[in-house]
Amino acid sequence: MKKLWDFCWGIYKEHEEGLNYLIFGFLAFVLNYVLYFLFSSVMHIHYMAATALSWVLTVVFAYWTNRTFVFKSRNKSAQSFGREFVAFISARIGTEFLELGLMFVMVTLAGINEYISKFVCQVIVILANYFLSKLWIFKEKE
Repeated sequence: MKKLWDFCWGIYKEHEEGLNYLIFGFLAFVLNYVLYFLFSSVMHIHYMAATALSWVLTVVFAYWTNRTFVFKSRNKSAQSFGREFVAFISARIGTEFLELGLMFVMVTLAGINEYISKFVCQVIVILANYFLSKLWIFKEKE
């Protein structure tokens, strides 16, 4: 059993960033989807407003988890923290507009079920957010 544990731990450590992003990305996806369902189905908020509201709450969770557990940012000064936060929010605003546009096209124009559309949009957004975070926001500062 110890050998299996050591093997699994070695794989995890070798791919820690990507695996942590998948774990916390999945949690953000679940949070976003649950909030969307609550806003849309329980509170009967229009799907576009429900998408935006679920996004705002999910971004707060995502910033904290990405900064702390995924990319393990070492930026401690107020200035570097501020730049990082603004970059994160800017990227997430960009991908939220992407999601809103995709939701509009898929639900309103193509007539695809809103929950299926939400799932497809979330996959696209999670991938886009990873690459933006990795290549722009949390990249190692020299």
